[in-house]
Amino acid sequence: MALRFEHEFMVPVPVERAWPVFLDAERVAPCLPGATLESVDGDAFTGRLRVKVGPITIVYRGSAAFEHVDPDARTLTLRAAGRETRGPGTANAEVTARLSAEDGRTRVLVETSFNVTGRPAQFGRGMLADVGGKLIDRFAANLAGLFEEERPETEPESPAPKEAPSPPAAPAPAAAEPRNTGSPLSHRTAEEQELDLLELAGGPLARRIAVPAAVLTALAALAAVIHLLRRFRRRA
Repeated sequence: MALRFEHEFMVPVPVERAWPVFLDAERVAPCLPGATLESVDGDAFTGRLRVKVGPITIVYRGSAAFEHVDPDARTLTLRAAGRETRGPGTANAEVTARLSAEDGRTRVLVETSFNVTGRPAQFGRGMLADVGGKLIDRFAANLAGLFEEERPETEPESPAPKEAPSPPAAPAPAAAEPRNTGSPLSHRTAEEQELDLLELAGGPLARRIAVPAAVLTALAALAAVIHLLRRFRRRA
């Protein structure tokens, strides 16, 4: 099933600060719900994506690479491909992001061409497009949290007025270690990293899953009743 959609969001930092982060897979990949980065080799990297659909968890493993990067226009194109680790399903995507400055913040326009086969494809174009929009919203929120985590903790101090010499002060505590170049989200557990389609899609998808689940439950109950009736007749 092939899809194409556009999304737009704001990043609460100047474009000069946002642009390098979008090119840093180790920092930006954990911001995508369900994604785990495994290796980086230049402009190419590998990883996996955990997708939860009700009680089922699907794991895609694949690779991605920057195909086009234009620093002047602040535009990049990423191509990714993955395959289910335990199933025939596949997923391929081409993502183009355009960054522009706006009132001290960064506007990001994302264009995505997406093709998926296997179990997630059964939910239809409209449902997957809706999930894609919410996924981008989650990504934007996580990205904003990353910038908040990396915000400088101290501002430059103005020169203090000259004073008379004073006794030597006690040694200052050691400076804090620099922050990890990766997002704090990279320390999540496997369950926390799962992309929950049921949670993202909300009511419509829940109802679609609930119907077959209810049918299966009813069939199981009917089978149990028939079994009990047969046992009762044999005893009679």
